[in-house]
Amino acid sequence: MTTVISVTNQKGGVGKTTSAVNIAYFLAKQGKRTLLVDFDPQGNATSGLGFDKQELEGTMSDVVLETKQLVDVIIPTKHKNLFLAPTTPHLANAEAELAQANRRFTRLKNAIGTVHGYDFVLIDSPPSLSLLTVNGLIAARFVLLPVQAEFYALEGLGQLLETMKLIRKSMNPTLDLIGVLPTMVDGRTTLSGQVHEEIKKHFPGKVFKTVIPRNIRLAEAPSHGLPVGAYDRFSKGARAYKSVTKEVLDRVG
Repeated sequence: MTTVISVTNQKGGVGKTTSAVNIAYFLAKQGKRTLLVDFDPQGNATSGLGFDKQELEGTMSDVVLETKQLVDVIIPTKHKNLFLAPTTPHLANAEAELAQANRRFTRLKNAIGTVHGYDFVLIDSPPSLSLLTVNGLIAARFVLLPVQAEFYALEGLGQLLETMKLIRKSMNPTLDLIGVLPTMVDGRTTLSGQVHEEIKKHFPGKVFKTVIPRNIRLAEAPSHGLPVGAYDRFSKGARAYKSVTKEVLDRVG
């Protein structure tokens, strides 16, 4: 049985791609065969795993427009058990075309349904409430919500939760929030602590025990095309993502 998790937040810059890449990496390290679907037209997960977007044979644009099967665009990464369905900025054009298409909300779900042999599929969704994000929510069993520990963190989340509620009602009754992940937490500031408490109040029982600290190694790793665990496994960022991944495994049961 494959567990599909959409890593989603409509705000940009909250550590969404960093979380998707690093949790996928640590799931793979735990021996779980893991597919990371880069579903954000920025393609940061693709470059963050060391791939040159100019050299890709097939991408998620081909998959959503149904010119290629998902299985034909998946590429192995240099990390055991970790596979990538890559993307490029062309996905934004594909989304515009998709808006007029039949079954436009279920293209990703249908595509994921055709691939087998993965324990986990992680979807790195775009930082917007777009057609692509909705596809990700319909395809997923769980949503993982990274939230930055800063003043405006909870603004706009109401809209995302409303969208999840609508999707649960109409298209995906089993969609559930696996957890809220506080990111970019600066232990030296009281603000980070206050926001963390606020997040826990808003999402009782749903906030991961582990928080992701601000960490220079985490910021550097993508420029080397590596997850932080491969770049510097002893860094605070790597230890935090390893710990969050254990919590994800516990919550999936």
